[in-house]
Amino acid sequence: MKNVNAKNIIVVGASAGGLSAVSRLLSKFNIEMDVSVFVVIHVSRYSSVDIILNHIQRQTKLKCKIPEDGEYIESKTVYFPKADHHIMIEKDRVFLQKGAYENHWRPSIDVLFRSAAAAYDSCVTGIILTGLLDDGTSGMYAIKRCGGTCIVQDPEEAEFADMPKSVIRNMEVDYQFSVDEMGDFISQHYSDKECVPGIVPEEVKYEAEIAKRIISTPKELQQLGDFTPFTCPDCGGSMVKVNGDVVGRYRCYTGHTFTERSLVNEQVKRIEESLWVAIRMMEERRNLLITLSGDDDEDNKKDSRANQLETHVERLKNMMKTIGHNA
Repeated sequence: MKNVNAKNIIVVGASAGGLSAVSRLLSKFNIEMDVSVFVVIHVSRYSSVDIILNHIQRQTKLKCKIPEDGEYIESKTVYFPKADHHIMIEKDRVFLQKGAYENHWRPSIDVLFRSAAAAYDSCVTGIILTGLLDDGTSGMYAIKRCGGTCIVQDPEEAEFADMPKSVIRNMEVDYQFSVDEMGDFISQHYSDKECVPGIVPEEVKYEAEIAKRIISTPKELQQLGDFTPFTCPDCGGSMVKVNGDVVGRYRCYTGHTFTERSLVNEQVKRIEESLWVAIRMMEERRNLLITLSGDDDEDNKKDSRANQLETHVERLKNMMKTIGHNA
């Protein structure tokens, strides 16, 4: 049985454009480093993780693998989650499970980063690469609060700069590098680094724990924040606004979690779905009235109602053109 010392855990998060960035980063890692690396790239749940892993393995001397649930962590190894599974860390072990989506992602960068911070505190280095929106910011803040090291890709270099910019905007990062500079720094820094254990805030431990358990009770959820008037877009459950985070974040007791940006986007999506249903029903009603109309007075009324419905349909279609921009 091989297991890693309680030091030198590196967690990497990337989204759009992430495969290339992760490949370049790992190609720079020194095989002599005493580290374990955990990577989440936001890709489709139907993507072939084996193909992604094999592609990256050709770029690095570190061993790349998809772990079994509960297996011991090995040094000099890069871990990737199974498709559509969260990857989480506890002391000396790695876990995979189908927990609730976070910002509609599974695996989630934030879930990985939070669990690493709770388990290895200041011995964790978080790296955020290219990606859209603000995924990874909450998880990186958990690492920061636990005394870990925060590194982001230079937004000027990132193919999609949203994720690095969000971290930079919301906290003081330790380092901002191009991917090549980042790899060289990590290799030098961790060739002789000794970790000094730090202190983990109770709420970071607690949220990592309920993520591993998948579900919590409303009473437990209140330990994270106050209940809001909002309901979960995925399951309809009540949501709390999580206290003490740098980004506004909402969580339901089944575990679905949304940042404010992702919650707004999801609400817009649901409004659009409702509008399309309304348009379809009005179109069907209008077509029926036109089909049934003739020349008598009653049929003229049907024509009039059909014309009114056409006006309402056009108004809804015009609304559809602007709703996303006004969110």
